[in-house]
Amino acid sequence: MSEYYHVVESYYDGDASDFDARYWKNPVLQRIRQDFREEVKRYPATDVLEIGYGTGLDLVHFAETHPSSAFTGIDISGQMQAVASQKIQKTGLKNASALKGSVEDLTFLYPGKQFDMVYVFFGALNTVEDLKAAADHINDVTAPGGKLVLTFVNKNYVAGMLIELMKFRFKAAFSRLRKEWGGYSPSEYLPSRCYTPKQIKKAFSHFQLLKKKGYSILHPAWYYHRLNRMLRKALPALWKTDTILKKSPFWSWGEYTLFVFEKPKEVRK
Repeated sequence: MSEYYHVVESYYDGDASDFDARYWKNPVLQRIRQDFREEVKRYPATDVLEIGYGTGLDLVHFAETHPSSAFTGIDISGQMQAVASQKIQKTGLKNASALKGSVEDLTFLYPGKQFDMVYVFFGALNTVEDLKAAADHINDVTAPGGKLVLTFVNKNYVAGMLIELMKFRFKAAFSRLRKEWGGYSPSEYLPSRCYTPKQIKKAFSHFQLLKKKGYSILHPAWYYHRLNRMLRKALPALWKTDTILKKSPFWSWGEYTLFVFEKPKEVRK
């Protein structure tokens, strides 16, 4: 494993122990995750791969709700793998597994395997060394006609930039525009990059784009805790407004972007 991924692993190892406790206190994250899940569920699949499963929240959820399908995943963090594996074991699931590795390890971990669904929630691909190379590795393990549901931390989060500028936090306002972003934490550095929709489409150009949409366009992002508390009564309306904006050119201005891609079916000769 490269030094780059050692640093990424160390960051997420430190995040593992209290990740779930923090998540269950954040209704914004919960609502967004559920919307991500609904996108995956739109496409029937029997062999499913998750990249960056974290504590296994989604591996367990999908394995429980779709017992006739097989769910597996990779994560760079050994501590995250331990937590996720414990959840799988505790629930007695036979159709879920959590492996350790990076996207570059896919063909090694799954030799000859082809998945008909690959999903990535909350921007795990923002921490890969090379997005185009990651797309190629994902292509190698995706079956013809297989779907990808990919989410990214967006480079052009306009509302977030404006909020930070109003706080006179100029470095934070433009941090996503740098070559390396650094992650959400103000004290712990995460090797990472933010991408525009154009960059993502280019990296996954060998796939057909089926759908795109954004999240937290006007609705405050999950980490604006005080602002979300202040706007508590207005949040449902802001979520509905974002639903409308997802169908407009403003879809690409949110905190997250979501893309659904399809691998073209092989042409028979």
